Amino acid sequence: MSSRTLRRRLHHGDVDGKRQEHLEASGLDALSEPLLGGDDYIENKKICTLEDIWDDERKKAQFHWTFLFSNLIAQWAQWLANIVLGSGSLIGRLLSVSSTALYLQNNRMLPQPLTPLQEERLRNLRQRLEVPFDGSKTEHQDALKQLWKLAFPDREIPPLKSDLWKEMGWQGSDPSTDFRGGGYISLENLIFFAQKYPGSFQRLLHKQDGARAEWEYPFAVAGINISFMLAQMLDLQAGYPSSLSGFRFLQLLEEDEMAFDILYCVAYQMMDAQWLAKRATYMEFNDVLKSTRTQLERELALEDISRVKDLPSYNMLRDD
Repeated sequence: MSSRTLRRRLHHGDVDGKRQEHLEASGLDALSEPLLGGDDYIENKKICTLEDIWDDERKKAQFHWTFLFSNLIAQWAQWLANIVLGSGSLIGRLLSVSSTALYLQNNRMLPQPLTPLQEERLRNLRQRLEVPFDGSKTEHQDALKQLWKLAFPDREIPPLKSDLWKEMGWQGSDPSTDFRGGGYISLENLIFFAQKYPGSFQRLLHKQDGARAEWEYPFAVAGINISFMLAQMLDLQAGYPSSLSGFRFLQLLEEDEMAFDILYCVAYQMMDAQWLAKRATYMEFNDVLKSTRTQLERELALEDISRVKDLPSYNMLRDD
């Protein structure tokens, strides 16, 4: 049986045999959950929302005061070493070395006031993140239909509950059950991807690049998890980002209001490249997503990045 056939059968959920049915349910359950919530979270199969994650993320806000306090201590120690004890004394040299190391470690992360433009755009993005997907809302239903039309422009839009949705990579006949922690923004991200970079969107949707695994990741559900991963990685609900990636993103957001959506497209293309490089299979999606996050964090840390389009991986995207 061809890989294409196996992929189609897996998406439609008609793999025969009890053992296959068990593996399919386990894999789909794991993939439907936000994948970076921790092993205990996945094992207990709790339904997580962005609000749950924000509770944890807000606690990180305390970390910003640690940054500020540690730098004040570092500067005080430097002054003490140079002025009071003298830079030539043994104690002075020790204090100077340790305080300088502490300052260099934290200096890039010193909290800085947000510009009015950053505040406005971050507030708008946070509002988008707080909107859950609601299958009963006409606006959300229309967005799903729009996504289908972008994905399959020559095909008729199916009913909102139909097995045809599995062909896009939803887990069941009702896409609304797959959003969970992703929220409405994850659907907006997919629509933006299809409109802005249709070449890459179609190639990823139809798995056209590279030697694919027999058990492929479902396209739409993978997209939801990427949205969730980015929201966590960038500390978007923290009072101020506690990571270098989050700090750099604020700079990118000031340059482009759609920075999050463009970064989503980069992350999705990057994830698929990681998938192919690792020759991953369906059950390894978690590991691939974590590797994607690591690579994205590295690119965001590069010194000469002032726009999302400056990221090296942006060049993988195709708009035709």
